[in-house]
Parts: sequence; structure tokens; C-alpha cells
Amino acid sequence: MNQEGMHHTRYIPISKWPHSWPPAGGFRHLIFHQETNGFGKVIKRVGRRILIDEKAFFEWVENSDQVERGK
Repeated sequence: MNQEGMHHTRYIPISKWPHSWPPAGGFRHLIFHQETNGFGKVIKRVGRRILIDEKAFFEWVENSDQVERGK
């Protein structure tokens, strides 16, 4: 199978997020307000579980005016 052009990313449960920011509570806030902050494109729902698309998260951070720079 040709894998060129495929979207390669890691889907990470919030409880296993390997980075120091944001904490689990921060994710809950972002997910709750996903309609206004564009965070919906970062999450993948599998049943009741919510996974974070790591690559999409960092793209969202780069493109988001919701995130305060310098903190």
C-alpha cells in the first residue's frame, strides 16, 4: 500500500498526554468551548473516549489567536 500523502499522527488519550501543557483541566476547557475556539479539529472521538491528534494540536496552537503567547 502506498503511504505517501497519508496523514501520520499520534492519537493520544488526554490522560497520557506526554507534554507539560495543557493539563487535563485545560483540555476539558478547550473541548467544552470547541465550537468557538476551533478545537474540534484537534480531537477524535472513539465511543466515549476523546483522543488528541498531536500534530493537529500543535498546528492549532500555531494558528490560534485563543492562545496567549509567552506563557
